[in-house]
Amino acid sequence: MISNKSLTIAVDFDGTIVEDAYPSIGEPKIFAFETLKKLENEGHRLILWTYRHGERLDAAVDFCRERGIKFYAVNQSFPEEEFDPKYSRKINADIFIDDRNVGGFYGWGEIYQELTNTKPNIPEQKKNKGLFSFLKKSS
Repeated sequence: MISNKSLTIAVDFDGTIVEDAYPSIGEPKIFAFETLKKLENEGHRLILWTYRHGERLDAAVDFCRERGIKFYAVNQSFPEEEFDPKYSRKINADIFIDDRNVGGFYGWGEIYQELTNTKPNIPEQKKNKGLFSFLKKSS
């Protein structure tokens, strides 16, 4: 799905980057920070797009920063954007990652594979002979 150009990816916090424990901060979702770091290192802009505001928003941003993620913008389309109530608060992004997507949250491994058109390299397992395999007739 990801082309050669840099994309702007808006990511929700509660239920997406961390387990939903709002107003507290939940445990990180498996592979969330690894995937976000990889996307960021590949040149994509990450926007934190969350219901949180004030001190709770600051805590979420700090939580992510402590784990190596520095967002391009937070609840804005770009860092210099100033909120004007006469315009929609919807973020201008190429992709939105949220636990409330239709179909639910797939998990960070699946999201990365979808965005990069990659498949995991899983070695094929040998079939073990069963206990009574000697009873099977050979063709």
